[in-house]
Amino acid sequence: MLRLLASGRTNRQIAGELYISAKTVSTHVSNILTKLAVPGRVQAATAAHRLNLV
Repeated sequence: MLRLLASGRTNRQIAGELYISAKTVSTHVSNILTKLAVPGRVQAATAAHRLNLV
């Protein structure tokens, strides 16, 4: 999911690719932001690239 988030996809697009609900994606994205200690999606993508996670 982090790869999809870092590529700029919306929650709805991620949900469609993973065959899960957008609400579930929202929860996972919130957890990712917390674990990376960042305030938003752009910062999460930046951190993911910096840490070579994607």
